Amino acid sequence: MGMNDTPSANRIHIGFFGCRNVGKSSLVNAVTGQDLAVVSDVKGTTTDPVYQSMELLPMGPVMIIDTPGIDDTGELGELRVRKTRQVLNRTDVAVLVTDATRGLNPVEMELIRLFHDKEIPFVIAENKADLARTKTNETGSAAPVCCTSATQKTGIEALKETIAHLVRVEDEKLRIVGDLLHPEDLVVLVVPIDKAAPKGRLILPQQQTIRDVLEADAACVVVKEYELRDVLSQLRRKPAMVITDSQVFAKVAADTPVDVPLTSFSILMARYKGFLDTAVHGVAAIEQLHPGDRILIAEGCTHHRQCDDIGTVKIPRWLKNYLGFPIQIDTMSGQDFPDDLSAYSLVIHCGGCMLTEREVRYRMKCAQDQGVPFTNYGITIAYMQGILRRCLQIFPYLLS
Repeated sequence: MGMNDTPSANRIHIGFFGCRNVGKSSLVNAVTGQDLAVVSDVKGTTTDPVYQSMELLPMGPVMIIDTPGIDDTGELGELRVRKTRQVLNRTDVAVLVTDATRGLNPVEMELIRLFHDKEIPFVIAENKADLARTKTNETGSAAPVCCTSATQKTGIEALKETIAHLVRVEDEKLRIVGDLLHPEDLVVLVVPIDKAAPKGRLILPQQQTIRDVLEADAACVVVKEYELRDVLSQLRRKPAMVITDSQVFAKVAADTPVDVPLTSFSILMARYKGFLDTAVHGVAAIEQLHPGDRILIAEGCTHHRQCDDIGTVKIPRWLKNYLGFPIQIDTMSGQDFPDDLSAYSLVIHCGGCMLTEREVRYRMKCAQDQGVPFTNYGITIAYMQGILRRCLQIFPYLLS
């Protein structure tokens, strides 16, 4: 996998924010050394967030996001501002681009407040510094300030270095499964290959889990669900763990000896993204549902829907069979997520493999702040099939 193949969720997301006509797009082009953004003297040229995956030294693989002016007006302007605010939820480092020829305005001060509220590290880039006679901005913030000129290409390297210093070093202890293994352990991965499986490749959580197992100096055997029983009987030693796609939980649980730990890619991904505890507690809300209650099934990626899609077909069917009464189910996919969840009695989210940890945790917090239980696909399926406690035995602290 090359640098350009790094998944979006594993890239540092760097967002450029500010008012119209302060030179955000020009600064993006200067920082990246490419014409990624359309530049014009006309206010509001950038109408939607523009995403570009690239390698940016000294940070490595990043996602650059150029956003519309936060001070846009009118009905379309309000839509653009809302999209800009949504970008904040997936931003790891923010660059507030200001006009060095004037002081900070109330809109820019509001952006600074949002950065603080969302705990986003940020730098203030005072652009057009070549036109300013004196430094006029008084930020009232401890954030670093860089004087830049996108047209003269000055201050760009200093800005890049500042961004790099703001990037939080990834917690080396944060692993999908590797920290639960020992060198020379054997892990069996159950990967269904059906009509819903992508052609010629494995889905991202499966790829990442294989990589993490190998980095732990352990070994893995990959099988389809109907091969598991025979493969387990042929192994000379008991595997340290069986990890399965949640869709085949029932069969895999039946074919895996009770003394072999069992879990799923979805459960491990919830842990990796930082919401496993919340998801485990949230799933109990299934027992509190009533006829006509409304739930949201959400996933972070967009893909071609198959005839038996897990989010729109299988989980709704299993829920209705488990409950024995009708409920209302809304489904959504992609980067849009409703701010108002008050109409829902439960949110069931995917593992979030295509979303950054920051965005997944934002979605979880949206639900928590509104008193709406939040869980995920794998935990929901294991719960309804009566095997959740078994699937959490590798996390003893959760069983209490």
